[in-house]
This record gives sequence, structure tokens and C-alpha cells, in this order.
Amino acid sequence: MTDTLTLYGIPNCDTVKKARAWLAEHGASVVFHDFKKQGVPPAPLARWIAAAGWERLLNRQGSTWRRLDAATQAGVQDAASATALLTRQPSLIRRPVIEWPNGAITVGFAADDWLRRLGRGCG
Repeated sequence: MTDTLTLYGIPNCDTVKKARAWLAEHGASVVFHDFKKQGVPPAPLARWIAAAGWERLLNRQGSTWRRLDAATQAGVQDAASATALLTRQPSLIRRPVIEWPNGAITVGFAADDWLRRLGRGCG
């Protein structure tokens, strides 16, 4: 596969580091979008929510979520409120988010799925 995929995340996130290393090992052409330096792009965020759902995208397990006050947490009720919060707090986005060359979007690290997407199926 020679098409370039875009990996969105935060460079010091352990899962993003693992994903970047795995993709490099498998010869994937990757453009990295750093949420900390480049922010959350509105159009891709809308695509991710449409494809994966805001519930999947919102990381309620991490320390950033736990640091939010209860009112802010309770205020996330739908795609619009999630979009506003994820834009302000990129660390709340489950990582990595990958936009594959064919337009597919995945959230999180999944080696078996990625092998198939790279055209190197299992077995």
C-alpha cells in the first residue's frame, strides 16, 4: 500500500507511540497530525463522529476526563456537546484516530484490523 494515511493524536501518548512504531514497522506511509500543536480540525472531527460516533471518540477512561468537573461531564449529551468539548480538550479524544486512504476511519489501536487495511491480511 503506497497511499498515505493520516494518524491523529498526541505524540507523548503511549498508544500513539505504539501505533506510530507499528505502522512504521509495516511500511505504512503516515502523516501525523499533532492535536497539541495543530488543534482539532473541525471537518475531520465531524467525519469521525459520523463514522464512529461521539461515544466511541470520547475517552471517558483517561485522566483528562476525570479532571473535568461533574457539570462539564454531565453536559456531554450528544454529538454537538461532544464536538464542543473535544475541540476545546483534544486530550479527550480516544487515540489514535486514523483516516485511511480509502476514507475509512478507525479509533484506537487494532493491529489485526490494520493489517487487513494495509492489504497484508492475517495468515
